[in-house]
Amino acid sequence: MAEEIKKEVPAKFKVTIDNITIDVAPGTTILNAARQIGGDVAPPAMCYYSKLQGSGGKCRTCLVEVAQGSASDPRPMPKLVASCRTAVMDGMVVKNITSERVLDARAGVVEFLLLNHPLDCPICDQAGECHLQDLSYEHGKEGTRYEFKKRIFEKEDIGPYIQLHMTRCILCYRCTYVADQLTDSRVHGVLDRGDHAEISTYISKAIDSDFSGNMIDVCPVGALTDKTFRFKNRVWFTKPVDAHRDCENPKCCGKVTLWQRGDDVLRVTARKDEWGEVQSYDGQPGWICNTCRFDKKQVSDWVIEGPTKVSRHSVISQGHYLGLQKPKEMMAEVMGGRAPKLLMDIHDISEVNSVDIGALPGPATSKTFEKKEQ
Repeated sequence: MAEEIKKEVPAKFKVTIDNITIDVAPGTTILNAARQIGGDVAPPAMCYYSKLQGSGGKCRTCLVEVAQGSASDPRPMPKLVASCRTAVMDGMVVKNITSERVLDARAGVVEFLLLNHPLDCPICDQAGECHLQDLSYEHGKEGTRYEFKKRIFEKEDIGPYIQLHMTRCILCYRCTYVADQLTDSRVHGVLDRGDHAEISTYISKAIDSDFSGNMIDVCPVGALTDKTFRFKNRVWFTKPVDAHRDCENPKCCGKVTLWQRGDDVLRVTARKDEWGEVQSYDGQPGWICNTCRFDKKQVSDWVIEGPTKVSRHSVISQGHYLGLQKPKEMMAEVMGGRAPKLLMDIHDISEVNSVDIGALPGPATSKTFEKKEQ
């Protein structure tokens, strides 16, 4: 019997993406390899989530063109492939933004995602941090060819803290993966098939898991919203700061982002990385429990670390400058500790509010106005 010839697998694969060559570990997907390069080379992703096993392959926004399969087999792949589900090979050549086929196909995918999506960004709580907004602005077309009636669903409370707007859902399946992998039991999922498919709960069931709030963080659109934050404020008017606390739940990392307006904590979310995913700490995703998210809304509950660095191209970053020094208020020191508003409150002493304007001498009297009318 002839001995089988075993080929040594190289420790690193060389892959070229948009004319940039990098070395990655075997088994790395094209999407994660492109993310190592960063910038526009990284394809967008609406369903893939690196912290959720099995995610990806649903939305097709990460399509790329493989111009060369590998060094040993240089033939191109005939069709565009989903970069989140395709592993790299040694010598692979990939085209993303340098391919006209990819740009045209991605614009078509965005058009499909927007077929049934309502144009209610002005009243949506996700506005300003919505990945679909970024996707449609960067990769979509100016108009739509869809002329039929969009599907509409009633709003549904799927728990005491979460409201589901199925009309906005793009069926990325992220929330179902969160329920499968973070909670003890899942009571919601995808019902029906085709254009009737929807996310919903079982009959008379509600989501009451300690980590159900993480479904809000992974949702790329405004389909799952925080009921405690609904219509409270616009996200670009708030100040995000990093904070932490010693949480009693061992599965909770306790590291969050507080969204403040003044001294009020309007909402609490998990910290996000540059790709809009939950940050990892010590190799584990930084999920947070519902106690930290919904019950700890006081600044005194947290240890403030500093302003959050918003790296995504978003309106959230407007007006937030790291290292900003405010001018020192000197009025109290100059006036011996008295508050400035005490110096300016003269109404009780001057009684100016009780004076009738018609009794004042000069041109601004009621008789003067009567003469002008005549």
